[in-house]
Amino acid sequence: MITEKFSKTTSLLLIATFALAMAGSVSAAEAVDPYGVTSDGLPTFLSDDEGNNALELVTFFLFFVGYIAMGAAFVFFMAERNSVAPQYRTTMTISALIVGIAAFHYYYMRGVYADYGEVSIEYRYMDWIITVPLMALKFPSLVGKDAITDEKVLGLGFTGICFSGALIMIGFGYLGESGAIDGMLGLVLGGVGWAMIIVATGTPWTSGKGVDNSKIAPELMWSTNALRWFICVGWVIYPIGYLFNPTAGVSDAVSAEVMAVLYNIADIINKIGFGVVAWMGAKKATEAIAAAE
Repeated sequence: MITEKFSKTTSLLLIATFALAMAGSVSAAEAVDPYGVTSDGLPTFLSDDEGNNALELVTFFLFFVGYIAMGAAFVFFMAERNSVAPQYRTTMTISALIVGIAAFHYYYMRGVYADYGEVSIEYRYMDWIITVPLMALKFPSLVGKDAITDEKVLGLGFTGICFSGALIMIGFGYLGESGAIDGMLGLVLGGVGWAMIIVATGTPWTSGKGVDNSKIAPELMWSTNALRWFICVGWVIYPIGYLFNPTAGVSDAVSAEVMAVLYNIADIINKIGFGVVAWMGAKKATEAIAAAE
């Protein structure tokens, strides 16, 4: 009983802290407004008088929708944390952290776009360098330590492969998008990191080097494979968005707005979807535990 009350108090404190931090972010961001807003509340560069187009509006609103959706998902995952068995609460906490961190970054990316009309890749990669490794940690927290194998690749176990893969994928992606290295080289080397994560976690059809399907509880198999679908298929949108980066120079069809739209859609689907399918699995597993008692 004491543990349950402590857990509920922790959840409420985290939600309150997030809300206060977002309120503080709003106050700080409102002080920076070099271009002002129009009578309809939109940034001036998006007004009809400035010759705005539909793509710019879609980009702006997707940044807006992104941080609202991520913030709402954070509250939902923290509120649901106590509805699952204790062994799955870490999964819910990780889910909340991923969308909570993303909400902050999306707020600032929206601010940069609203104030300066620029798509920030710096805030984007600050978010990814934190949240992508956390997404890989969903597997051991959901399927349980018994399902994580002892197999190693180049001396790295499951966690090492996933973290190294995430760092390689995000690091080379940023170098390519910022123009520090050749854009195509950054795309290919970043793809190596993505492949490392797939090798460790597995695919919807196979076990991974680091995950043994035979040791995953039946009620968790659907959620585990859904997470794999997100990594194998859902993440495909990111390299497609990369092709539109004006600095990377990989394609002639460049557009920072198209890149941002694709990235924003991918993030909203993958980050929130990752958490939702993990929550669904945790709920099923919790029901199975209660039925067995």
